[in-house]
Amino acid sequence: MGNIRQTYIKRIAIELVRNYPESFKGGYAENRKKVLELTDLQVMVDGKPTITYKKLVNRIAGYTCRYVKRRRGT
Repeated sequence: MGNIRQTYIKRIAIELVRNYPESFKGGYAENRKKVLELTDLQVMVDGKPTITYKKLVNRIAGYTCRYVKRRRGT
């Protein structure tokens, strides 16, 4: 049995991949950095970047990784 993702995670991930197809690769760490750059899930607090929703960022990056791999057919 696989994991079931919430609709909002899928929707955000698919929208990011459609809008920025060249930005996302098959690697999780790279995708996580891109998700942080392209969304507002990271805020600046006292001049330092702070991730407010770590779990959400991780889930979106994970689904993005899976979605990109599936689109490529590997």
